Amino acid sequence: MDTVTEADMAVGMALQGGVGILHCHCEIEAQVAMVEHVKRFENGFIANPFCMRSDQPIQDLDTLSRDHGISGVPITEDGKIGSRLVGLVEGKLADFVEDRSQPLSSIMLSPSQVTTARHPCTLEEAHAALKSSKSNYLCVLDDEGKLKSLSTRIDLVKNRDFPNQCQDPSTQSLVVGAAIGSAPAEQERAQALVAAGVDIIVVDSRHGDTQEQVDMIQWLKATFPTLEVVGGNVATFSQARNLLEAGVDGLRVGMGVGSISTSQQVKAGGRAQLSAIYHSALLARKYDVPVIADGGIANTGCAIKALTMGASCVMMGSLLAGVEESPGEYYFQDGMRLKRYKGLTVQQVTADPMELGLISGVSGAVVDKGPMRRYVPFLNQSIRHGLQDMGIRSLRDLKSNLYDGTLRFELRSPAAQKEGRVHDLHMHQQRLFSDGK
Repeated sequence: MDTVTEADMAVGMALQGGVGILHCHCEIEAQVAMVEHVKRFENGFIANPFCMRSDQPIQDLDTLSRDHGISGVPITEDGKIGSRLVGLVEGKLADFVEDRSQPLSSIMLSPSQVTTARHPCTLEEAHAALKSSKSNYLCVLDDEGKLKSLSTRIDLVKNRDFPNQCQDPSTQSLVVGAAIGSAPAEQERAQALVAAGVDIIVVDSRHGDTQEQVDMIQWLKATFPTLEVVGGNVATFSQARNLLEAGVDGLRVGMGVGSISTSQQVKAGGRAQLSAIYHSALLARKYDVPVIADGGIANTGCAIKALTMGASCVMMGSLLAGVEESPGEYYFQDGMRLKRYKGLTVQQVTADPMELGLISGVSGAVVDKGPMRRYVPFLNQSIRHGLQDMGIRSLRDLKSNLYDGTLRFELRSPAAQKEGRVHDLHMHQQRLFSDGK
């Protein structure tokens, strides 16, 4: 959704151990730029770092810093990775230079002043060298002094501050997903996203049981065998089977149950979410494919229920749309700090003013939730306590208890539902979590 996940949200999710799925309601170039931003945010070794030549003016470094948030770059003979290292420029060296037309050679550190390591070098060795030095950068060189990769102190700090982050084990970069449509024309978008380094492709459709989506999934798996592909949305056993047989690696379950969805009113299509999750997961486990509960996650209690019915994870929109990292600006209404949250059309309005689009969602607003680094740990802790109250140690044990009949469910009467909420008080105050005060 374009009011939930763009680059900053995807970074924030990955740092907290989740995965952000970048929306596709933009030009291909814009979505690719978001993927590249996430993949460059953190790396073990930066295999393709930005490099510059010594004769380039300082103002070129200013442009690079402004466009990509980079404060320092290696200086090589031809300004490319793989050529001989001749120096390094850190942002602080250029801070007080008034003449920005001066060449980088006038401010760069010499090769003897640069912290280096010999290729091949393990990540642990690189981190040890950075810890023992006062430098922010470690250049990994081959025997001829040619630059092979770069490691930075800031990535070391991020690893320390976010120990649960979701990383690609081969590159130590953050994991990111991206959505595409199911039309054949979307193959171009998929190719561009894979070239940018995307880890997961989500074939995005409210109704996933179509030949168009099956064809797209089969094309993706044939063209990019190692790419993780998520299909959906589905709500029934037979719908799930078609996508599972097409080769999906993950299955999105949920039709017309999102907080802003009007699909069930407009099209009379959908299903109770817990029933959809249970029956889809029952089949998906035979294919060893995880189920993603998409929609209906109003709070952590809903997330726990989805997990107990067979989902491997949950996809959240409204629950995260109010955090600082989501797209859009805050505004105030009736004393509340809000962010806009909207649904999208099934069929976008075309250039022809007489051709209508089918609206199956509403536009609304969600309350400010603060930064991801505080909000997501609260969600995680709530789910941990939910499993603890059930006497379950892990999600693996939860699945085992579900399918062997150990985990039991009860239908609650209206009276039981009432007593399960705050009740019989004149007034009360509720906070999401304690801040220690």
